[in-house]
Amino acid sequence: MVVIRPMKNKIITIVGGTGFVGRYVIKLLARDPNCQIRIIARDVDAALHLKTTGNVGQIALVSGDITKPESLAGKLDNSFAVINLAGILYESGRQKFTAVHEKGAGHLATLAKQVGVERFVQLSALGVEQAKESRYASSKLNGEKAVKSAFPEATIFRPSIIFGAEDQFFNKFATLAALSPVMPVIGGKTRFQPAYVADVAQAIVTALQREGTQGKTFELGGPGVYSFRELLEFTCRAIGRDPVFITIPFGMAQIKGSVMQLLPRPPLTRDQVLLLKYNNVVSAGAHIFRDLGIFPQSLENIVPLYLARFVQNPSQAAA
Repeated sequence: MVVIRPMKNKIITIVGGTGFVGRYVIKLLARDPNCQIRIIARDVDAALHLKTTGNVGQIALVSGDITKPESLAGKLDNSFAVINLAGILYESGRQKFTAVHEKGAGHLATLAKQVGVERFVQLSALGVEQAKESRYASSKLNGEKAVKSAFPEATIFRPSIIFGAEDQFFNKFATLAALSPVMPVIGGKTRFQPAYVADVAQAIVTALQREGTQGKTFELGGPGVYSFRELLEFTCRAIGRDPVFITIPFGMAQIKGSVMQLLPRPPLTRDQVLLLKYNNVVSAGAHIFRDLGIFPQSLENIVPLYLARFVQNPSQAAA
């Protein structure tokens, strides 16, 4: 476990703090009573519960929307660091990939540089340079470029699939396995290197506490590499299910994905199918968890704990 060094009353401003990774980053930062945390949220009322993470007065909530640059004016003032965790998995309403991942990130980094912020952290995604067909991936890559153009010293993090109690991967497929005797496998051979959300949060906080991380890009993957099919099989074993696995060709899945995208909360979009074509593993020579003194935890030790709610017969479940 990496020791949290005091932030010495520095203000850390977080955009996207109400999301999956954000909650873990805030929890870590709040361990240091000297750290002041400012959370910029579109819906301040919905984020009020985050204030209980820290001491009285330690966490401040302010209204702002990364897709509306004018709403961020004055919100970054006096910040030592800005952490951008804003991201979407699918588009809905005003929340478009380009607006959030690319233009929003670029505007935020520009404003941070203008007001004298010392450190900037951008959460991107692993494999964005390869998955050029995907609008999600291309917007993430363009967002990295926009951030680096405005704030060259920014630290970029590219995690693989992030797992944890609130994740949208293992929980989604466990739900499917619990309801259906059939498990669709799109492609199946694409490789992934899942990273635990608490380790990703630790990497972000550690980067702010160390010199020498500025301007670097870190690729975050856990200790194991798995095919997509292996991850689905692991999920089913963990909840004691034994469905029939049916391989679906990418072409057919893209058609199904485009139909599912019409749903309010699509279980699978055409763009996400495109992402499944590309390996999502750490590249050779990349800066990784261990460069930050972090030894990532395995999914075998974590995932079965929070998937236990899907288990009908505990004696049948196994990791």
